[in-house]
Amino acid sequence: MSTDTKSAAELATEIKAAHERAIGEVKSIADEALGKAKAGETLTTALKEKADEALLKMNGLTEQVAEMEQKLARGNGGRGEAEKSIGERFVEGEGFKSFQESGFAKSARGADLKIKATLTSATSNSAGSVGDAVAPTRLPGILELPQRRLTVRDLLSQGRMDGNSLEYVKETGFTNGAATVAEGETKPSSDIKFDLVTTSAKVIAHWMKASKQILDDVAQLRSVIDQRLLYGLAYVEEQQLLKGDGTGQNLNGIIPQATAYTPPLTLTDATSIDQVRLMMLQAALAEYPATGIVMNPIDWAFIETLKDSQGRYIIGNPQGSINATLWNLPVVETQAMTVDKVLVGAFRLGAQVFDRWDARIETAYVNDDFIRNLVTILAEERLALAVYRPEAFIYGDFGRVA
Repeated sequence: MSTDTKSAAELATEIKAAHERAIGEVKSIADEALGKAKAGETLTTALKEKADEALLKMNGLTEQVAEMEQKLARGNGGRGEAEKSIGERFVEGEGFKSFQESGFAKSARGADLKIKATLTSATSNSAGSVGDAVAPTRLPGILELPQRRLTVRDLLSQGRMDGNSLEYVKETGFTNGAATVAEGETKPSSDIKFDLVTTSAKVIAHWMKASKQILDDVAQLRSVIDQRLLYGLAYVEEQQLLKGDGTGQNLNGIIPQATAYTPPLTLTDATSIDQVRLMMLQAALAEYPATGIVMNPIDWAFIETLKDSQGRYIIGNPQGSINATLWNLPVVETQAMTVDKVLVGAFRLGAQVFDRWDARIETAYVNDDFIRNLVTILAEERLALAVYRPEAFIYGDFGRVA
């Protein structure tokens, strides 16, 4: 292989090998000169010339090695000059220079080099690797994932139920025939209609397995698992209360039964704030005054940052701490609500959630858990939703998203 086709690393290896041989030759001459000096013999001119020639050769190779290592260091991310080899440090040391200047005289002290390993954080078996002695800093506890704030259930009336089915009678029509009546005339009649509505309790559940050892070894883990499992139930519950489609094991949620938004009157250049007020009006005209507003946090942020023609916030106050309200009604922000959608309604009058089983955690052995030192941790709840008055809920969109 020619030098033109050799890589820098291969050339460096060859130069270092030649350098080591030159160092060996210099050491050999030095040992010979030291032996003659101890025996009282005079160093010959030939030996001195041989020593000088070996030193010149070694010094030349030393410069090549240093230059090559610097080039390799710059080519490897520019992290500065390469560390000098042991041979370089030996011949550049004061001990060897003094021994050389004395002509390798018998009375000279000789030359030596003390090599100390550089301590690093490496964990290998090389000299100076002390990384295994470094202890990590471990923060106590477990950093949990964030949790969504769940609040839709709080808007509804709460109840309990027995059995699996929930039945209630709902008024579906009323014709008011009341009128003034003259003396002796027949009094008018009115009509009223009722419908029997039946719904059933639905189970929301999930589980996970854990070893008995890890539950004993990590004291906080059991509480984290329990809390996460309960949060998972509440997360799905909020979705079901709002959007459950009533098929299969889904609740019949509020939105699928709500009344579509139809503006009772037309406003010029109506804003999102105006629309919410008109939705409240629609509920009030149906004799169900609204008690709450549900929307996505993105839509509430849009409303809070609306400004007038002078750049002043219409309802928002960056330095204020007042709870989220609009037209004197509480605003519930939840990502369970689709962006650009809004629900306004008389929540406590119009719907009620019934608990058959409160959310609970149970632990048991399943299949071969016992012989595997495993436990199965189950979280479940059972509930039903009754939407008594669909007219009490008005559902629509702001129209900002195509």
